[in-house]
Amino acid sequence: MPLQTEQFFDNVLALPFDDHAVVGNSYYATPQPGSPLRLRIDFAPTIRHGEYDGLRLRVIHPDQGVVDTAILPFADHGTFARRDAARDLTAGRDGYGVFRDWHSTGSGEPPWKGAEGTGLRRAITQYARIWFPDTPAPAPVRPATARAALPKSATATGGSARTR
Repeated sequence: MPLQTEQFFDNVLALPFDDHAVVGNSYYATPQPGSPLRLRIDFAPTIRHGEYDGLRLRVIHPDQGVVDTAILPFADHGTFARRDAARDLTAGRDGYGVFRDWHSTGSGEPPWKGAEGTGLRRAITQYARIWFPDTPAPAPVRPATARAALPKSATATGGSARTR
């Protein structure tokens, strides 16, 4: 069974780009309407076959080809922090901050089960804003404990305790 890339980008990352498509194992987006530049996101492979440790972002121009490339490691963005802590994996141990394709899981579940996409989504959006200035700013993420500290009036209305 091949990677279900669309499932990863829709369910884990939920990126803010309206004009996008998944082709094979790649996610393509046109973050800024009218721009010839495109954003392509792929899984970044490790030296092991079928193992991925991050995402590779590329800005592509139709005439000039790849204009820029960035790698976002899963470990640096906390994508599998909970999963790895539950498995008692630490940095440097086999399986830490990576996932393997469907063939190696054998369970039928997505290999990224339990992934947290908030850190990656924020980094991808920040990267996109450099090349596509009209990209919406990444949404601020507050830990659950921070919400409990908000005044009741802010939480009841859905507003923020901070004014702009």
